[in-house]
Amino acid sequence: MPLFVGLSRRHLDQLAAETDELGFEPGQHIVHEGDPGETLYVVFSGEAKVVRRGRTVARMYPGDVFGELSALDGGPRTASVIAVTRVEVLRLFRHTLLKMLEREPALAFKLLDVIVRRLRQLRHPVFG
Repeated sequence: MPLFVGLSRRHLDQLAAETDELGFEPGQHIVHEGDPGETLYVVFSGEAKVVRRGRTVARMYPGDVFGELSALDGGPRTASVIAVTRVEVLRLFRHTLLKMLEREPALAFKLLDVIVRRLRQLRHPVFG
């Protein structure tokens, strides 16, 4: 997963011990817009769509990350994510993410890159 490339073996082992893998069938919501959220997800396999106010605004594929804003600030979900195909994700809880960001500054820069790309996408949406 690109987000975790460059982490030390020790931190990767800790990350693996503190994440879990979840599976979703086509049409199932992974997260709901407006719901409270304290987890970040990394798509492991499959395809999902990101829906904001009833409109598809993006697609998620293996290696993509979502839920990063809620994982960082504990705020509500800004969009729904719905499985298009069978989707498997890794789930990382906020407390674990924050510990990892303290120990691995490179991870913070990678997450910042995800957020910046997302903001650019909002200004110039690809889907719509």
